[in-house]
Amino acid sequence: MMVLLALVVLPIAAGFALYALPRADRTLAKGIATGVAAVTFLAGIALRDQSMSVRWLARPFTAAFHFADDGIGFWIALLLALCTLCAVLAANVPRLRDFLALMLLLEGAMMGVFLARDLLVFALFWDLMLVPVFLGLLGWGEHPSTAWRYLIYNFAGGLTLLLSTAAFGVAFGSTDVIGRSGLAHLGYIWGPWIFAGFAFAFLVKTPIWPLHTWMPPTYSDTPPPMVAVVSAVQSKAGLYGFIVVGMALLPEAMHAATYVMLWLGLISLLYGGFVALVQTDAKRIVAYSSLSHLGLILVAIFSFNALALRGALIYVIAHGLFNAVLFLVLGFIEEREETRSLPRLGGLARANPKIAGAFAIGALAALGLPGLIGFAGELIMLTGIFSAGYFWPALIALVPIVLAAAYMLRLFQDIMQGPEIPDVPIRRDLTLIEGLAVAPLVLAMVFFGVNPHALTTFDTTLYVSASELAP
Repeated sequence: MMVLLALVVLPIAAGFALYALPRADRTLAKGIATGVAAVTFLAGIALRDQSMSVRWLARPFTAAFHFADDGIGFWIALLLALCTLCAVLAANVPRLRDFLALMLLLEGAMMGVFLARDLLVFALFWDLMLVPVFLGLLGWGEHPSTAWRYLIYNFAGGLTLLLSTAAFGVAFGSTDVIGRSGLAHLGYIWGPWIFAGFAFAFLVKTPIWPLHTWMPPTYSDTPPPMVAVVSAVQSKAGLYGFIVVGMALLPEAMHAATYVMLWLGLISLLYGGFVALVQTDAKRIVAYSSLSHLGLILVAIFSFNALALRGALIYVIAHGLFNAVLFLVLGFIEEREETRSLPRLGGLARANPKIAGAFAIGALAALGLPGLIGFAGELIMLTGIFSAGYFWPALIALVPIVLAAAYMLRLFQDIMQGPEIPDVPIRRDLTLIEGLAVAPLVLAMVFFGVNPHALTTFDTTLYVSASELAP
């Protein structure tokens, strides 16, 4: 119980407490935020088999502040804790105290999403995690319109999620259902409509084409430490929701939407890959590559195959790790060179071998190099999709995987190995703090790349049994 409280409550409480510190004392704010993030990460390691529940609503349906670890949530919560710790270490922005407070509030809100066992609590934390990102975009973003676009899209998704949760509670009598088996099916009257509300929220958050238009400007405008966490973890909330809410609680409605979701995933795969190929803004290349990668995970989930589901969960962690590395390193580069435009960058590897090395490992993991974590997830997903009888989706999914090699190698080549830009002074390489920020992420990519089975040490009985239903 104390571990769960530490994971959810500690970051939120510490985030508010940071506002009591002197705004000018950046060192104190950085030290406290780093300490809180480190304690949260250690608590995440000790999370297994923890549970707490306090009933707080009896009418019109029962609900509880119920938090627990189901195995899947454990790995995503641990990814969140690691990415937040690394992002806090890397943070170097104006008004640092306020920014770090938002980072901790974001961590606590997302912990609530991935550890909640009650649908209503899940929905409340879902809406809460919008606030720090919105304020981060308003306070540190390049264009205020980006913040409002993010808010409008994601608030609309959060509203449908909340309405569907209320309808589920009224129809079933309780929202304390995540992770439970043997639930009565809601039938063909309630089920499809409730699932439609959930699905809209999940597709917006992931994001999936055509509900993705908030994502590229958000990833471009958000400060690198925050976008590293948003792209690495917040984008997985929708995929996580499809598994633990849709697949487990509404399997008939999930199956009814199979072909729609497969097409949306495939379009996202292709669209994201081709658009990334022609971008000249380094952060937008990674943003559109995310659209492609997340589309592949959606296809794997809706193939309803146990092997594809395991591959999807491995790739959720893989995508989080290499996206965090790429955005953090691109942030270091933009801070030094004052640009992220590929035509204005080149030859950085000669004077910055540490930056080049970290960036190379992140890019190679993103393109699926064997030995790094991205390869294992892609291979298992494609094998599962093909085994489920979806030959053409598996074949189409190979195209953006080839495209990933093209745009990631181009990204690395243009920034690190291209011609040096004349009259540009030589910048410093990674500092000790920056190195400490990216090293754990790089090590995790390598470790899980050769030990991907370590990420599947959880019980998927509930989800696998639902996925084995015939469409």
